Formats: sequence, C-alpha cells, structure tokens
Amino acid sequence: MAARTHTFQPPKGTRDFYPQDLAVRRYIESVWREVSINHGFEEIDGPTFEHLDLYTVKSGPDIVSELFSFRRAGGDVDYALRPEFTPTLARMYAAQAGSLPNPTKWFSIGPFFRAERPQRGRLREHIQWNLDIIGDDSSDADAEVIAVAVESIQRLGIPSKDVTVKISHRELVAGALSGAGLDQQQIEPAMLLLDRKERMPKAAFDTECRAIGLDHDQYEDVIDRESGVINDAIRAQEQGQSRQAPRENGSAAERLLQLVDALASLTVLRWCEFDLNVVRGLAYYTGTVFEIHETTGKERAIAGGGRYDNLVEMFGGPPTPACGFAMGDVVLRLVLEDRGLLKAAQEWAPRPDAFVISAGKDEAEKQFRPLVAKLRREGLHARHSYRSTRNVGKLLGEAAKARARYAVILGDELKDGNVVLKDLDGGKQENVKLDDLATMLRERQRQ
Repeated sequence: MAARTHTFQPPKGTRDFYPQDLAVRRYIESVWREVSINHGFEEIDGPTFEHLDLYTVKSGPDIVSELFSFRRAGGDVDYALRPEFTPTLARMYAAQAGSLPNPTKWFSIGPFFRAERPQRGRLREHIQWNLDIIGDDSSDADAEVIAVAVESIQRLGIPSKDVTVKISHRELVAGALSGAGLDQQQIEPAMLLLDRKERMPKAAFDTECRAIGLDHDQYEDVIDRESGVINDAIRAQEQGQSRQAPRENGSAAERLLQLVDALASLTVLRWCEFDLNVVRGLAYYTGTVFEIHETTGKERAIAGGGRYDNLVEMFGGPPTPACGFAMGDVVLRLVLEDRGLLKAAQEWAPRPDAFVISAGKDEAEKQFRPLVAKLRREGLHARHSYRSTRNVGKLLGEAAKARARYAVILGDELKDGNVVLKDLDGGKQENVKLDDLATMLRERQRQ
C-alpha cells in the first residue's frame, strides 16, 4: 500500500519568495539601503526574537495577544518574535549610550511579525525598513527622517501627487481632546480610538466615542482650527511669504511651524500636509507624528513614525530624544504594482556576465566546464545550460531568457585559441582570444 503524502502550504499570513518575487524584494531593499547610506545612516540589526518583557514594559500585558510569543520546552523565560524594531533599537542604544556619536543615525531592514488576522496590505510576517535619529531634539531631525522617507518613494518612481505625508503632533491632539471634555486618564484611550477610526464602521466609532465621553464634533472643531494655522504656514512658505510670528515658545503649534521651515529647506514641503487626525496608536510617541498615505486611499499607510523622547530612558539609558519611522514592503509593493512600477525590479536583478555554450565538438566539450569554473574564479557571474542539447540557437534563446549580457560560444574557433563572444543586447559578435576572455568581460562589467 502506497504511503500517504501530505501537501503543505506556507503558514497563513506569510509568503514564499520565488526568484522573481525575491528580485522585487531585493530591489525595494536596495533602494531603502542606498537612500539610508546616502543620508549618513549606518546599518544595524538585532535578534528576530526578544524577551517578552521588552514589549510589555512599554505597552502593558494586553500587547501579548498581538505577538507571536513562546517559551522553550522545559524553559522558564518568555520570548516574542519582534513586532517592531524601536524597542530593540532603544535597548541597543541604552547599552552603549556613552560611546555613541551624538546624534546617532541608524537604520535596519529585516523581518517582523504580528499575530493578527491577515488582510490585504497586512500580513503576519513582512519586511520592514526602520530609520532613526537618536540624540537630536530639533525640528531639523524630524524633517530629515521625513525627507529620507520621501526620497525613497521618489526613487521608486512614485510622484508627489500620488502620496501625502500627513503630519500631526500628539500634544496638540491631547489638547484638543481635553478641550472636547476628556480628563487626563481618558486621553490615551481616546488616541487609540482615533488611530482606529479609518478602519471602523462609523456607527461603531460613534458608539465608542460616547462610551468614553468624547464629543467628537467639538474635537473636530478644535482640530480644524489648529490644522488651518499650520496649513496656512505651508501655503505661505510655498508662495515665498514669511509665516506668522511664532506662537508660544516651545509649544506644540510652534514646533510644527518650525517643522514647516525645516521641510521647506529640504525641498520636501510640497509632499506634506498637516492633519491632526493622525495620532499613531503606539503609546511611546511624545510629539511630532506622521504617516505617508497614497492619495487613492485604497491601501493602508505606506509608512509611519514620529518622535519618541522617553523610550531610551525607559530601557535604562540616559534621557535621550529620538525620532524615526518604519516602512513595510507589503503595502509598498501593492502601491508599486498598481502603478506599474515594478519593471525596474527585474532590470535591477543581477544579470549573468556570460552564458557559456558548447557547440558540441570534442574540444568544446573538453574546455566547456573548466572555462565556466575559471570565469567564476575571476569574479564573473557565469552560467551554462543543463540541457543535453548542443543546438546553438536553442541555447542562445536560453541565454537571452536568463538575461545574460554575453554568450560565449565554444566552436570551431577553438582550434585557433578563440571563442565567439556575442553581445545579447546589441547582437554584435566577435572572435576573442580564450586567454583574454575573462579580462575583457571584467572590463565590460565595469562599463
């Protein structure tokens, strides 16, 4: 009796990356990495799982239901797969704060995990780019991280008309909630509710507002008034006019007005608008917050971040201001697909420098594999067919499908110490000395 076989699927909310899928992922990661480095950020990483306490210490025990947490068989320590990077970053900075530059500019790219119901734009495992400035409490730092995010979006081909950086400030939101009748203890639950507003039916949102005593209409009046002041400043900047005199020094409103100036100096203000409905649900944010949304509203936010000035101290470090953002690959890839912008990913994927073809003669068969090995030792990306055919036309088709730059054909020319080198982009072919082949390919590789 034949043994039963099992068919396995990837876990729900995860993805398999076949070569063409991984090429897209590597392309996006390459843009993230290049933009980060060009702006002076250094790459770091940490473990993919942490002690569970790292997350509960700042978010409370309720966060556990949103995590993949586990305990090793026979062990007594609880761990969790990382749902975000900021706690790890704060822990790492706190451990070496005295020896790090001020400011410290770090970025990381890696997998993150959320134990929640998968849906379009949100999976249980995704790749995320995190970028942070630690030790700088100025509006210039807030503007710089926003500018880096904008640069990455530009580099991927998305124009400013298709996305908006929505900027807010937690203190202004808290003030508006207080003005709408909430006491201090109700403000944090109200912020969590406001963060969920766009994902809730209106009736359910109104019910929860009543439950916590929030007069949402009154709150909206305050928000509209404050947002109008900031957006007037943006329009004044765009028209080359001086903005209004500073408001109360050190106030949240003045902080946002300073941010307008900083964003203008980095030439990214046209991407931005101030929307105090953006609150960001994570409790560790302390000031400026922002989200990057596509204008069609079909997807969730492409990126989000803000200022978290108390987190390093919470993990045992000195009082340290910090700001940053995270951008995931799932929503971003959907946005790029919808706009037909992923062709660049295939163009970016590494191309073979040479596809070696044997025409089937005895000398060609003898030289074939040693030549492939030599080219690889010389640092070249060399491939060959695993098919038994020696039909040169068919093998050239295989070389073109592999996107090779050149085909190296071993034929009758070998009797004179030559091979045929065919340019698969332009079609030109020439005889090349076998001994000179590697040097010639390396030179053309650099062109």
